[in-house]
Amino acid sequence: MSKPTTTKRHLYRVIFINQGKVYEIYTRHVGQGNLYGFVEIEQLLFGEKSAVVIDPTEERLRNEFEGVRLSYIPMHAIIRIDEVERQGTAKIVTISGKHEDVVPFPTIFPGGHSPKKGRD
Repeated sequence: MSKPTTTKRHLYRVIFINQGKVYEIYTRHVGQGNLYGFVEIEQLLFGEKSAVVIDPTEERLRNEFEGVRLSYIPMHAIIRIDEVERQGTAKIVTISGKHEDVVPFPTIFPGGHSPKKGRD
C-alpha cells in the first residue's frame, strides 16, 4: 500500500520598497529570475474580493497588480522574504522619513574596514 502524497503549497510574504513606500504582498512563488539582480515573484495573492470589509490599501495593491502574471523586484529593494503558514493582508505603508525608518545597508570596504568619520 502506497503512502498518500501530501504536497505542501508554499506561501511567502515579500516586503519591499517601491517609490518611497513599503509594500507587503503574499505570493506562491519567489525565486531568482532570469534577470540578474532581480527577485522573481508570481501568483500574487489577495484577500477575498467579496468580503464586506475591504482594506483600501489591499484594494489599491490588487488594482496595481491586476493582470500581472510575473513581477521582477530589484534585489536591493527587498527588505525581507518569509515563508509563512497563513496569508495576511497585503498592504502599503508610507515611509515617514523618521530616523528609525531608515536602516543603512552594511558596507565593508576592501581590507575589511568601514570608512572613518571625517575622511573625505
